[in-house]
Amino acid sequence: MDYRDRIVIDPSVRFGKPTVRGTRITVGDVLSYLASGMSEEAILADFPSLAREDIRACLAFAAERERRLLSIPAA
Repeated sequence: MDYRDRIVIDPSVRFGKPTVRGTRITVGDVLSYLASGMSEEAILADFPSLAREDIRACLAFAAERERRLLSIPAA
């Protein structure tokens, strides 16, 4: 999945945090909901402006960011 179609960074929206296009819902918000145990169905019910593909885009964005982190050598 190419998350760039759905995730945007706009300095005038939520202080430049990555958000789902057309919403003020941040990638961090979606990841926090998932980490707390909310199902995709519950998130979609609470946020009708989101699509299942938006949740997947948030996960893809986070995975890409994780891959880009510099690894710290073991001591």
